[in-house]
Formats: sequence, structure tokens, C-alpha cells
Amino acid sequence: MDFARQLKAAINIVDVVGEEVRLKRAGSSQRYMGLCPFHTEKTPSFSVHSGMQIFYCFGCGAKGDIFEFIKEMHHVTFPEAMKILADRYGFEMPQRPFHSDRESRLREAIHRMNEIAVAHFRGLLMEPHGAAARRYLEERGVSARTADEFGLGLAGRGGSALIQILRREGFEEYFEESGLVIKRQDGSGFFDRFRGRLIFPIHNEQGKIAGFAGRALAEGDEPKYLNSPETAVYKKSLILYNLNRARDAARKEGRILLVEGYMDVIGLCSAGITEVVASCGTALTHGQVKLMKRFAGQVIVNFDPDAAGARGAAKSIEVLLDENARVRVLELDEDLDPDEYIRKHGAERYRELASQAPNYYFWLADQARKRFDSRTAEGRGQVLQFLLPAVQRIPDKIERAGVAGDLAAYLGVDRGIILDQFKKAAIDPRGRKSPFREEPVPAVEKLLLRALLQYPDLRGELAPRLEREIIEGFRLRPIFEALLALFGAQPDFEYAELDARLEDSWRDLLSRVLFADEVEENGDMDQARLDAISCLRTLEMRAREGRVASLQRMAKEAIDRGETKEAMRLMEELDALKRQHRRVRTGR
Repeated sequence: MDFARQLKAAINIVDVVGEEVRLKRAGSSQRYMGLCPFHTEKTPSFSVHSGMQIFYCFGCGAKGDIFEFIKEMHHVTFPEAMKILADRYGFEMPQRPFHSDRESRLREAIHRMNEIAVAHFRGLLMEPHGAAARRYLEERGVSARTADEFGLGLAGRGGSALIQILRREGFEEYFEESGLVIKRQDGSGFFDRFRGRLIFPIHNEQGKIAGFAGRALAEGDEPKYLNSPETAVYKKSLILYNLNRARDAARKEGRILLVEGYMDVIGLCSAGITEVVASCGTALTHGQVKLMKRFAGQVIVNFDPDAAGARGAAKSIEVLLDENARVRVLELDEDLDPDEYIRKHGAERYRELASQAPNYYFWLADQARKRFDSRTAEGRGQVLQFLLPAVQRIPDKIERAGVAGDLAAYLGVDRGIILDQFKKAAIDPRGRKSPFREEPVPAVEKLLLRALLQYPDLRGELAPRLEREIIEGFRLRPIFEALLALFGAQPDFEYAELDARLEDSWRDLLSRVLFADEVEENGDMDQARLDAISCLRTLEMRAREGRVASLQRMAKEAIDRGETKEAMRLMEELDALKRQHRRVRTGR
């Protein structure tokens, strides 16, 4: 057993969470409730399950095990979370050989090189020849204090100053892989990647410097923004600018602002609006959306008002909707970008507009009304067709009904007609039915799922009996299929390993099922086994009855086709199945 599993086996998550959150047991169950530490709330929606050793918040969606809880509470990495728990509960961390492999040495070297680079860039900004860059920042409303907070700096035009510093520090081995320098085409040496640019350090979620962006200061310098390439520590698709500062505010506010540029982020933060992030010079990715959703379910998109900004917003919204994020769209007056607007009108006015930003679907309805004449029957039909592709992404029945009501109000058509159209379109973008179908999850599925996850010792007996014919009609079929595949490869798997195999929508549903109140829990493994076996017997009986009906139909069809031999074979199989059915029922 590895050290992480040893810690999880020895430490009760209720004790870990209880040191940070006042928990109250929910009746006689194994669930404990409290106010979520990750977002502001007045009614407890944060639940801890002592049996499965996991937590889940129905409000913000935060979930995980003891390590995830410590990571989120203390903003640390997984190894750091392990050390915190080991120290707290008296375990000795195993000593990992320092610099155990080149990959770890490389990551450590790049982080150190980035720190050296920041100090170098900061120093140049404060020197006399940094006056033009400082003047640019002043014109953009960036104070010296804000520049210091964000680590803004200046790369000189010479092209070798940083190389010389890094060489003196002994990092020449990592030059090409650091992203800070570029090898000359003739192979004669290296030159600094960033030259004559205002520098924006880009931090990872834990606050370590992962890469840089450089803005051109001189006319004619292209590109306008130059970004670090991907390195061992900088994966552009998994890093958001300012997330390390925005995460706490996003949880508190229940939202996160997505803007287009680095200066927009800095402008909003300097005005006290800190729940703001930007993608790092690339189109928004699914990985970045997953990061945002860990801290806030609602994303307000506020891109620049020009054509490029509109295109970027549209692409970002598409990715956000693919990940089931709740999207609002903020359009500012006077065609100003966020940084310009807040400098002209102030933080309070911006906050007011952000709080009034319409739901994406309502905003889209307004765009449709501008394009088509909703006073005519033809125009109303065009509006509806314009909206339907977006409506396909709405998985929630209540939200669909809300959108239908809003459309009916301004289109002047019957609410039922629009809702009917929405129901027909309620599939996900890949053409499959949404996993959030309207029917509830049957209690038998919840009971079996909980038994399999809560009591690993029961898996060897229960899992093999979950045959394809039994689970093919399950509401939670994808979850059970992933569970059985995992069981076949690793019978002692943990909840987190199952969670990692699921799409986001099914992950959320799994968490809700495990923490739901509808099914009475059994804290006793023997009772859980008896209940699960009883459920399986019922399911097996139904599967056999279904097979009998299928064989009867197939035999009749064979007779109708004149295929006597095939009909006899099916009848023999049917008789054998019926005899087996009788033996099960009579116990003989």
C-alpha cells in the first residue's frame, strides 16, 4: 500500500473537515452537514460522508477526499497536502530521493529560472531606461503598487542579458527547454526570447511562475503579444491568468469573470474586483473551464467590444456550454473594454452591470430579436430557429422552462408551444440524450452503487452478478459500466479513480446520488450486503423474464418464416431458461 492510501485508511475525513468546518450529523446516517468553506452560504449544503470518506457541496460542486480538501483549503499541491496531513496526525513522510529523475529536475530548474527572470525583469522596469514602460503603465492606470503585486517587468532590447544571468547561475543545461531563450538558427548560441517588451508573469494555480507574456512597446514590433511556449511547467490549456489570486474571491462571490486580456485582469483587480481571469493568449480550452468550475459554477464573459472580441467570446461561450457552465454575458456601454470602462466609470458601476448581466440564453434571445422582426409570424419562427441550437445545450428541465417563459413573454406566443420545441431539442451537442434525463434515479441503483463504493469487500461478490442484461436499462448505466471496467483492472479501486473515468455531467450526478437523502443508509456492511443481494435477485429475475419474452418472440418469428430448425433451437433454450427460472423461485 502506498503512503497516500495509508493516510486515507488511517485518517477519518470527518476529523479532517471538522477542524475547519462545524459539522452536524444528519440523523443516524453517515452524512455530516455544515456550511461550505469554499463559498458563502447561509444554509448548509456541504456534506461529508464518513462511510465513503468523501465530501460534496450541493451549492458550488466542490468534492473530493481528504487530500482534495486540504489542497483547496490551503492552496497547496498534492504532495504538500500529504505532508500537512502526515504532520498533523503523526505520520512520517517517506523520504523521496532528491532529484529522483531528470523530469523533476527540469521542472524544478525551470521554476527557479522563472523566479530569476522575474527579478531581472522587475529590476529593469525600475531602472532609468524603463521610463517608457512605466509611463505606459501609468497611462493605463496601473500604479507602482499594482505593478509590484503582479510582478510586471521589462525585457531589455539587447537580447542576451537574461542568458548571461542564467548561465552564471548554472542553468545552461536547461536553456532550450525553459522557454526563456531561443537557440540561434546557425547553432552559434542563444538569445533572449523576450526583448523590448512589458512582461507579465503567468502563475499556476498554486502561485508558482509557469511562464510569461510580453507586450510590444515599440511601434512596428510584432506580434503585439508574445507568450512563452509550452514547457514542463507551462501547459497553456490548463492555466488561467490570475486564477491563483481569483480563486478565493470566486468562491465567495459564486462567480468568475472571464475577460480577454492581461490588462483587463489587472485593471479590474486594482479596482478591487479580483474574481477575474483570462486565458493565456490562446482560445479558451475545456481544461481551463474545468479549472474555473472548481471555484465557481457561474462564469460572466466580458470580452472586448471589437469584432475579434466578439469572435473570441462566441468561441469561449461554446466551450463553457460544452462543460455545462452557467454563462452570463456582460456588454459594456460606449464600446469600452473592461479596463477602459472601470477607469472611466469606476468599480461600483462595473459591479452593478456585472450583477445585471443576463443569462446567456436571454442575451442570445435579445440578439435574435435585433436580427429578426419578432412582430411577424415569420420573424418569430426565425427567432426560434436561431435559438434552438443553443437550447440543445440546456440539460436542466427547470432552466428550459424558464427560458421558454421568457421567450413567450416577448414573442407573444404560447409558452407551451415554445416549451414543446425546447423539449424536442433537449439533446447534447454530440447528438446524444443529455445524461440529466428527467426521470429520477431508481432506489435500487443508488443502493447497489453505495454498497459497491462504500464496502470494497463486497465487490467480489456483487460486481460479477451485474451482467450486461441487468445494467443495460439502468439510469446510471455509464457509471456502472465504468465501475465494472475499473473493478476488472483493480478490484480495490477508490472513489476518486471512478470519478476520474467519468464525464463531468456523470461525475456531478454520481456525487448527488451518493449524498442524496432518498435511500436510507446502512452503516453495517452485513445489512448492506443483504440489501444488495435482495436487489440483485429482483434484477436477475427481471432480466430472465425479459430474456424469456425475447426468446418467445424470436421463436414465433422463426416459425412464421418457416425456419423450423431455428424455432426448435429457440424453444429448447426457452425451456431450459424456464426450468432455471422455476428452480430460482422454488429454491430447488
